[in-house]
Amino acid sequence: MINQVVVLWTYLRARLGVSGGWDEAGTVVEKVILTALFALLAITVAGIIVTKVKTRANEINLGG
Repeated sequence: MINQVVVLWTYLRARLGVSGGWDEAGTVVEKVILTALFALLAITVAGIIVTKVKTRANEINLGG
């Protein structure tokens, strides 16, 4: 998924560069979008890790 985001982002930057670029407001939007994407990715990874840890913890036999 990260590779797809990188390819998409590179394509968009190249297209905007050809069309004359963007102003400083575009830089802010770029940073907001990247921050949101990385936050979503981090939340997804954290959810996967928590699920796997809980599954492993529930498999532990305490001899009871």
